[in-house]
Parts: sequence; C-alpha cells; structure tokens
Amino acid sequence: MPPPQDSITRTPLTRPVNGTITPPGSKSITNRALLCAAFAEGTTNLYGVLNSEDTQVMVNALASLSTTITGDIQKGALSLSGNHFDKQGKNTQKYIPIFVENSGTTIRFLTAALAIRGGRYLLDGIERMRDRPIGDLLEALSKIGCQVRSLKKPGCPPVQIDPHGELLRETVVRGNISSQYLSGLLMAAPLSQTSLSIRVEGELVSRPYITMTTEVMKAFGVTVDYTPDLSSFYIPAEASYQGTDYSIEPDASAASYFWAAAAITNGTVTVCGLHQNSLQGDIDFCGVLQKMGAVVDYQEKAITVTGKSLHGIDIDMGTISDTVQTLAAVALFAKGKTTITGVAHNRHKETDRITDLATELRKLGATVEESSDGLSITPPQKIEPTIIETYNDHRMAMSLALVGLRVPGITILNPGCTAKTYPNFFNDLASLCGE
Repeated sequence: MPPPQDSITRTPLTRPVNGTITPPGSKSITNRALLCAAFAEGTTNLYGVLNSEDTQVMVNALASLSTTITGDIQKGALSLSGNHFDKQGKNTQKYIPIFVENSGTTIRFLTAALAIRGGRYLLDGIERMRDRPIGDLLEALSKIGCQVRSLKKPGCPPVQIDPHGELLRETVVRGNISSQYLSGLLMAAPLSQTSLSIRVEGELVSRPYITMTTEVMKAFGVTVDYTPDLSSFYIPAEASYQGTDYSIEPDASAASYFWAAAAITNGTVTVCGLHQNSLQGDIDFCGVLQKMGAVVDYQEKAITVTGKSLHGIDIDMGTISDTVQTLAAVALFAKGKTTITGVAHNRHKETDRITDLATELRKLGATVEESSDGLSITPPQKIEPTIIETYNDHRMAMSLALVGLRVPGITILNPGCTAKTYPNFFNDLASLCGE
C-alpha cells in the first residue's frame, strides 16, 4: 500500500548517526520571556526566540493586546515594548477575543495574567483545547477575587474574564494536572499591585518548569521567595518586570530526539548550546539514556550522547514528561521491558499521551501494558512496518519518526504537526543523518 498524502516515509540508515546540531530556542522559555516582556517597563530584546506555531500564537495574542513587537522571529530576534494592557482591557465594554489555537502555555499564562491585571477578555482555541483542563487555575484565581469562568465544558476553555475589585493576598493551586497553572500564577503575581502568597496543594508535576519560571522572572527583575520543596511561594507587592536583553537557550525537549537518534543507532550526537545546569529539566533525559546503557559527556556548552547496547529500565518521568514518547521510541530497541511511571498528567496534553502512544507502539509490534500513570513497553523481536497516526501531536510525530532510522516502512502521518514547536524538525533530522 502506498503511503497516504501528507506523510513522510524515510529510508532506514545503513550507518550510525554521527554529528553536531543546535536545536531552535526553547518553547517553554520563549513563551515565558514573551509574557514577562509584554508586562515590563521599558523595552526588551529577546534573542534565540523559537519560531513555531505555539510561540507565534503567543506573539499574536500579545500583539492584539497592544504590545509593540518588532524584529524578525524567523531570525530569532524580537523587541517588545509592553505594559499597555490597562488601556486595552479595562476601558471597554466588549470582550477582547484571544484565539490560542492549541497552545497550553498561551492560554494558561495569559488567563492568569489578564485575570489578575483586570479587564474583559475571552480566550478560546481549537476543539482539542476545549477539552484541555484549566479548572484548577480558574479556581485558584477565583480565590483571590479574579472574575473568571468557563463558558462551555466545566473547567475547560473557552474562558471569560471580567473586571475585578480589590484582590486578596493568598491562594491555593493544585499541582497534579499541570505545572503551567502555578507558572501562570507566579508570572501574573507582579501584576496584582499587592503581595501574593501561593500554596501548592498535593503533588506538583513537572517541577523543573517551576524553577525555570522563577529564573526567567528573575531575569526580568522579579525575585520569587519559595520553600525548598516548592510547596509555597511569595511575591512581594513592589515586584515589577523591567525590560532587559535576554538570550533563550536551545530547546532541550527537541534535543531529546537527536540524543535518542544516537542511542538507537549506536552513533554519537553532540547538541550545542545546552549543558548539565541548563534551565530546562528535560536535560535529565540524557541521564535516562545513560541508565539504559548510553554514554553521556557533559561539556561546558554542549552535551554528547553515544549509543551502546541498550537495556530496559524502570523510571519515574514525572519531572520530564515531555520526553516520554522519545523514551518509548528508544525502548523499542532495548533489551527487556521499560516501565514508565509518574506521568498521569500526560493524558491532558495535545492528545492522551499514554493511551494513544500505547496504540501506536502496539502497531509497531510491541507489547504494551497501560497503567493510570504510565506504561510498560516490551520490544518485539521484529518491529513491524506501519503507518503512525500522530493525533496532531508534534511529539508523537518527532519521537516515533526515530523508529524509521532503523526500520523500513515507517510512515508518519501529518508531519506538519511538528510546526507547533519545531517546524524544521524533519529537515534537521535529515541533515544530521547526512542526507
């Protein structure tokens, strides 16, 4: 059967992947920096900005809110002059519409910021976005006096924001669904013109993203006080963002695909611009590969992974959940079972990244046992050629495309979905492979 249109079927390599690459800027850092810059006094110059669907959504949303944005995002350089939201949102009787596509960071960060700042806004997205939870964030905002509510499905977008009165100084947010709720509250806190204490209730998932958030805020002049266990945070009343020059490091989640390519082909790949102390928690994916048998070399401004004989592991990936699909691809080439736990929140991403991942791995011939918070993968004796459904999930496409480095007949549907975070992924992968 010929491959369907709008698909990619690659020819397997006859040699290991050996090379050096610098991925584009971090999506997570880019969208945090954009938000801080938009609310900052003065001008901010950003370098290394990621040009992708998710970051374009944030840029367009901020531009619609009277943020002056100049520069060339295709070259990774933008200048922002913000702090115009009061005029835009508070002096109107109509709701300002903001369409966020399927960008979770955009809707969660902007909902918190605009709700605390005050005004009339209506945030909505595509149909999948209308299924993605935001209720815990709305509840936390309501507890301090913000006027926010879901308009259709309870606890999901679209979200309506109305003007509020005087805000309270303390709130609580649950941390078990998404760390983006807490990140949104933290970045919005300096906009409240009063001090704000935030307490996390229950388990906090994806903890490294919170440290990333506080570090980005610090670069824009706001220091967050927090307990070592990340259960309590305090932002003083005098906190305010200041324009600055800020460089964004390469995306560690994107880098995971290239490190994985080295691991499964017994090659050697160096990713430049990242190091062991980078802001992004997904750097720890290298440590996971090391536990499976790969060799990792941490340098001052680069990380190199060399593939060796791989074996399955048991691993809690709650702090690096965006690399679960990458590890699943690697697990297909390891000896023995790989069990992944701690990622129940992956069911609420662009797609259900547990059930849908399990479905595609079974099509490849793997034996997969699904649990409430993860899955176990036993590789097949022979990986089957198949057509991979991506569910419009960029990470499904990029991770399972790696199987085609070793196996013929692996077809990836809708490869264009990688535009969400990495439009040039397939070109960069081909270049790294010497094609």
